[in-house]
Amino acid sequence: MEGTVDGISWKLLIMSFLFLEVSTQEMEQTQFICTSVPKDMDLCAAVVQNAGQKEDLKTTVMQLRETVLQQKETIMNQKDAIRELTSKLVRCESQSLSEPGDSTAGDRRKETASKNTMGDVSRGPSDTLGELEKTLQSLKQRLEKLEQFSRSNNSAQANSLKDLLQKKIDDLERQVLSRVNSIEETESGLRNETEQRGRVETALTSLHQRITDLEKGQKENKPLDKFLLKFPLRTNYMYAKVMKSMPEMYAFTVSLWIKSDASLGAGTPFSYAVPGQANELVLIEWGNNPMEILINDRVAKLPFIVNDGKWHHICVTWTTRDGVWEAFQDGVLKTTGDNLAPYHPIKPQGVLVLGQEQDMLGGGFDATQAFVGEMANFNIWDRKLSATEIYNLATCNSKAQAGNVFAWLENNIEIYGGVSKQTAFEPCHQLN
Repeated sequence: MEGTVDGISWKLLIMSFLFLEVSTQEMEQTQFICTSVPKDMDLCAAVVQNAGQKEDLKTTVMQLRETVLQQKETIMNQKDAIRELTSKLVRCESQSLSEPGDSTAGDRRKETASKNTMGDVSRGPSDTLGELEKTLQSLKQRLEKLEQFSRSNNSAQANSLKDLLQKKIDDLERQVLSRVNSIEETESGLRNETEQRGRVETALTSLHQRITDLEKGQKENKPLDKFLLKFPLRTNYMYAKVMKSMPEMYAFTVSLWIKSDASLGAGTPFSYAVPGQANELVLIEWGNNPMEILINDRVAKLPFIVNDGKWHHICVTWTTRDGVWEAFQDGVLKTTGDNLAPYHPIKPQGVLVLGQEQDMLGGGFDATQAFVGEMANFNIWDRKLSATEIYNLATCNSKAQAGNVFAWLENNIEIYGGVSKQTAFEPCHQLN
């Protein structure tokens, strides 16, 4: 008990000593902290240790306080930056809505634009106008071709088509001009611009289709029979070949226009050969002999005079029954006959050559028998035409028909060896 009291007395004495070390002023600014000290520990050492821990604690607190202040300052700076970025973003969005020319707005239009009828994303005004100029130039060039066709044919239909196309192109140019004015006035109406572009592209598509249809119709309506073949020299390599197979025929009519001034006969206007028979059907004039027609090597002489340098229409009909035949020149019946290869049908799948006589299937030409001159409107029927039908052919009557076995069309004939083709020819206008 006494030891305990002594311990307490010593503690009180030390505390009193510590209190005496502190001035009144310092006491006003000091907080007293009670700290437990182990029983066996020296009190002075404990006080020194506590003082060191206090300094460490104070230093730590100051460092933490400084860190917190720095973090607070960083957070405030970040808030200011976020606020500034947010403000800028709002201004950019506002400008993108009010200024279509801005790059951000342009990018947004590119990202959100749907495919147009030409297959591309919506372009800027300059690109659009450039494409429209190219399109209009192409359409005008095609229109010029149609106008040339109109002038060469002098047809009312072609003129009406030309006027229709010119009107459509004028309308299209007005639409483009209106669109240019609209773009110059304002570029903010993206929806209106898209609608205008759609209308222009619709007009372009319609015009393209119309011109294509007209060009297709022009090609289909082109007078493919208005041409002649010219054989300038007597050779064994100039000829034309019919690119169509012949059927078996029990009757036929052959007609053509011919012009020649050859002194030793016009030569061979045409020859038809089949396997095993080179002279299945031949029309020939050579040497001082009159013109002849051969059917299966059977011969009939024809009273034609065609080597006077003038155009003449000649026509021969034949039927297998009794081998009856007729010969017409310039629409007039000149002579008739019979027993020309009677009951022998013309064999099919042979080779039909213009301008040369065949000594073998498709070849064996002889220059002395070659045709010299010009020919046109060569047609073959598998029946006997009437005298009226033949007269219509000779006078170029509108009721004249084309051959049902072979018709005089450019795509039915191939030329070889220097034979020339002249277009826009009408034999009746060339008569002397």
